[in-house]
Amino acid sequence: MMNALKVLAAGSLRVVWPKLMRAFEQESGLRVQTDFGPAGLLLQRIKHGEYCDLFASANTLHPQALIKTGKASATAVFTHNQLCLSVTPALAAENRSWLELLLDPSLRLATSTPLSDPSGDYTWLLFDRIEATHPTQGEALKQRALKLVGGPQSAAVPEGKLAAAWLLDSGQAEMFIGYQSYAPRLRAEGSAVCLSIPSPWQIKADYAFARCTENAARLADFLLSPQAQKLFQEAGFSQ
Repeated sequence: MMNALKVLAAGSLRVVWPKLMRAFEQESGLRVQTDFGPAGLLLQRIKHGEYCDLFASANTLHPQALIKTGKASATAVFTHNQLCLSVTPALAAENRSWLELLLDPSLRLATSTPLSDPSGDYTWLLFDRIEATHPTQGEALKQRALKLVGGPQSAAVPEGKLAAAWLLDSGQAEMFIGYQSYAPRLRAEGSAVCLSIPSPWQIKADYAFARCTENAARLADFLLSPQAQKLFQEAGFSQ
C-alpha cells in the first residue's frame, strides 16, 4: 500500500475537507495527509521543491502555473465560491446596505492579502468593480483595507476559529471580506453577520486542483464526482 497522499490545500477548504477525505478514504482505501494555507504561499512552496501529490487552490491561475512549468500534469475546476461582507452584529442591526457600510471611512475593514491569498485577489477585483460605479471609492478601499490574514507575515488565526469571527471578536476590525462558504458556520456561532454582495459587484471564485503526481489520479476524479459536489454544496460552496 502506498504512503498517504500529500495534499496542499487552500485554507478556505479547511472546514469541508475532512468530510471529503473521509468519504474518499472510505471509497478508495487510500490515506490523505493535508496541509492548509494561503494558496499563493502554497504555490511558492511547490515551486521551491516541496513535494505534493495534489494542490487544491482557490483559483485557476496557480494550478495553470504548475502545468506550464511541468510540475503538474492535469488541472480542473472542482468547485466555486463567492465573496461576502461579514460585519459585527451591532453594525448589522443598523440595517445599512453592504455597500453603505463598506464605503463608510469610519469603519475598519479587514481583508486577506492579495498575491499571497486568492481571497485577497478576489477582494481587489471587487474594489475594481466598485471603482467603476463609484469613482475614487474603490481605490480608497484599497488604501483603507487592513490586510490582516493570508500573508507571509500575518498573525495565525487561532486554531478552530474562522478569520472573520476572530478579527471581529478581537476588535481588530468591524468588517471583513471573505468567502460566502463560511456564512453557515458564522451564522450558527452568532459572532458575525454575513451580508451578501449582489451582482454586478459579486466575484465568482473558481477552485481548481493541480494533479502533481499520478498517485493523485483517484483523488482528482473524486473531487469532480457527484458525491464530492454534494458535500461542497452542503458546506456553502456554489455550483
